[in-house]
Amino acid sequence: MSADVRLEDVWIRFGDFIAAREINIHIQGGEFFTILGPSGCGKTTLLRAVSGFLTPSEGNVLIGGTNMAGIGPNKRPTALIFQNLALFPLMTIWENITFSLEVRGASKQERRNRAEELLELIALPGQGEKMVNELSGGQKQRVAIARALCAEPEVLLLDEPLSALDLKLRQHMRTELRSIQRQVGITFIYITHDQGEALTMSDNVAVMREGVVEQISDGNSIYDEPDTAFVASFVGENNRFDGKVSSVSDGIATVDTAEGTIKARLSANTDSRVSAGDDAFVFVRPEAIQFVNGTAADNRMNTKVYHEEFEGHFWQIFLDIEKSQKRIKMSYVNDGATRVHSRGAELAIGFPAQSAIALPQGALAAE
Repeated sequence: MSADVRLEDVWIRFGDFIAAREINIHIQGGEFFTILGPSGCGKTTLLRAVSGFLTPSEGNVLIGGTNMAGIGPNKRPTALIFQNLALFPLMTIWENITFSLEVRGASKQERRNRAEELLELIALPGQGEKMVNELSGGQKQRVAIARALCAEPEVLLLDEPLSALDLKLRQHMRTELRSIQRQVGITFIYITHDQGEALTMSDNVAVMREGVVEQISDGNSIYDEPDTAFVASFVGENNRFDGKVSSVSDGIATVDTAEGTIKARLSANTDSRVSAGDDAFVFVRPEAIQFVNGTAADNRMNTKVYHEEFEGHFWQIFLDIEKSQKRIKMSYVNDGATRVHSRGAELAIGFPAQSAIALPQGALAAE
């Protein structure tokens, strides 16, 4: 069983410091919802408000339509997985998983049966007699999930649970987590500062900055249609150009920059659009930039190669624009052909207006 979660006009203050400001989020039952943002933006604070370990200064938290005001963590239909997992080292795996049932007074046989069901779910069948120190990092992660699910929560809260794992295991566990969530069908609220995790697993993502939700949308929209300069600069990589809008026509802004005139599409969000005379940022993803040579392009720039990196599936080229010496990054897929550009080589690059977005100037993510 799953429940929807609503945060209505939630403010959280610690003295004069505002950790969360006017938060309004509706998470559908059965949804995998991620709160994404840099350290200190307030995402864990919101999770604590949902779990009941923290009381909002203002506003309401509703789970399944019930206002949680005055209801403690142990009485809420939630389970929380911490960063350090908090498994019991002196218990076997099956005892760890079914600890909540033991607290409720369930018999040993009931607990063993439930443990076997959950061990099957997390792909660790027959491993119940092992001790925690006999498991790998990924296996411990799955046991922590099984223990949380054993309590039969309607909402599972996960506070950066993959942060301690190495890259390959983290990538593998993304798939595992999403698969488990789909099987059990309960609401997952996931906290992370890792954009890859958020985009890979989530039905919807809330991007936070300094206690404020900047945008809520699905992963594709967060990446391709950022509402603010912060979202554009925080999620994925982007090349940024600073300028002033000279004109707007048919959904395309013409922006005068030190690198020349750039044409870019307007935001899909009318509240985030720019008008003639506005200061604007133009953002272009590295993968949107192409070699143009003699071909036509909406936006064309002459550059010189500063540095080139080979990453296996991608080539990354760092280019200095001749007109301003601004350094930008270009990415293209390794198709097996040898493409080594010497430092100082002159390259003409370009990108379509629809592959760039013009947004009002505002706060940017730290580089």
